[in-house]
Amino acid sequence: MRTTTTLLSAALLLSTTTLASAETLRWARAGDALTLDPHAQNEGPTSALAHQIMEPLVMRDMEGTIVPALATEWAPSEENPNVWVFKLREGVTFHDGAAFDSSDVKFSLDRAMSTDSDYKELLASVKEVRAPDAYTIEIETNGPNPIMPNNLTNLFIMDQDWAEANNAVKVQDYEGGEDTFAAKNANGTGAYKLVSREPDVKTVLTINENYWGKDEFPMEVTEIIYTPIQNAATRVAALLSGEVDFIQDVPVQDLSRVADTDGLDVRTAPQNRVIFFGMNMGDADLANDNVEGKNPFADVRVRRAVNMAINRDAIKQVVMRGQSAPAGMIAPPFVNGWNEEMDSSSKTDIDAAKALMAEAGYGDGFSIQLDCPNDRYINDEAICQAAVGMLAQIGVTVNLDAKPKAQHFPLINTLETDFYMLGWGVPTYDSEYIFNFLVHSRDDKYGSWNGTRYSNPDLDAKIEALASETDLEKRNGMINEIWQVVQEEALYVPIHHQVLNWGMKSGVDTIVAADDTAKFKYFKMN
Repeated sequence: MRTTTTLLSAALLLSTTTLASAETLRWARAGDALTLDPHAQNEGPTSALAHQIMEPLVMRDMEGTIVPALATEWAPSEENPNVWVFKLREGVTFHDGAAFDSSDVKFSLDRAMSTDSDYKELLASVKEVRAPDAYTIEIETNGPNPIMPNNLTNLFIMDQDWAEANNAVKVQDYEGGEDTFAAKNANGTGAYKLVSREPDVKTVLTINENYWGKDEFPMEVTEIIYTPIQNAATRVAALLSGEVDFIQDVPVQDLSRVADTDGLDVRTAPQNRVIFFGMNMGDADLANDNVEGKNPFADVRVRRAVNMAINRDAIKQVVMRGQSAPAGMIAPPFVNGWNEEMDSSSKTDIDAAKALMAEAGYGDGFSIQLDCPNDRYINDEAICQAAVGMLAQIGVTVNLDAKPKAQHFPLINTLETDFYMLGWGVPTYDSEYIFNFLVHSRDDKYGSWNGTRYSNPDLDAKIEALASETDLEKRNGMINEIWQVVQEEALYVPIHHQVLNWGMKSGVDTIVAADDTAKFKYFKMN
């Protein structure tokens, strides 16, 4: 322990004895933000860091309620039901002192709809963004969109002039390995300014003294030192020794140890996120299996057998130490369209799974590579290791390849994996978000995280129709119909809903946000 913490101290250049100051918060989690480009990666830790520096038009507070951010009010236009009108906050400046106005919003939303944006599905129904005056934005959609504000809570606004001056008009092609100025620099309107950025090492933020909300939020954290610490034991040691004040991912095996330590607290809440496996069912042949000339996952009986082989209760008890909720659908209970019957539908049945495998012509099994992250979700690699043994019971030999998320996620985006783990949070709290990203066929507006290669034109049309259905009862019926197809086709193998365990010094005053995004302007330091 002494060696570990001494090495960590050197790496962090921080004292282990006391808080740097009452206002400094030293924050750690397993993985870093992938980029600072606000539209390049729709990924939890990436948007969590962005939320400190940049702002959307509307945001969710720590309790999940939509509240004003850069927009002060919003409503559908009285003249045209296809148009949402947003009134912008006046007197706001970016961190470099430049004034914020509607031109920045139009630029940012247009940018977020471009090819390399990882947020384009959220704006897929948008026909045009207009800026009729300096503090008004009009978003016109193809038909009335009843939940447009929900889609904007993680769509961050950039300074157009800054982007143009720094060759950052185009979204970073993260999957293509592109590096840009916007990937390592930021000029937002948020409560904290970027001081320094060393990817995967340390990021330092300081309070924005000119922040528009300085009198509306506690703003008691005046400096943030963010350090990704992938190794779970090292991360806990840093909290126990006082090198960090707040970690978002206390390992389940260390919950009691942290909670029983004087001066430390563990705070727990269900997360708006589900963990699952995806399978390449669309290609004629798989690159990472031992079956020549055909694709086992193309047969729904094989997909159902894989689903039946997973023992979610065992994963909950052994791997997660009780800190998960077994899932039968890839929607968390927070989400409109979640169905209790569907979510309890996945049952372990090895004999039935073997029968399905034999019926599909794979009674002797096959081998396949499972791609898994090792620094993104709670016990992600351990879950995949458990699945290896479970699938062996039905003759599926799994070769596990676990790697950091920065290498794992591009495999899904570039369709280079045939069997993979993914987790999905739903910031809109609506099933349309899941369908747009994970179920719809891949095209220039939809399906960017659909690594299954599943394509159903009829279902695509139903998904797209959700964006303009204002009869919410009818819309909910449409959502249920889509879920019925997703479940029947066994598009994904749901594992569980995550439970959040935040560990912190007792003097850090916050609730646990269901989206796992700590917005530090709300924190108090006692």
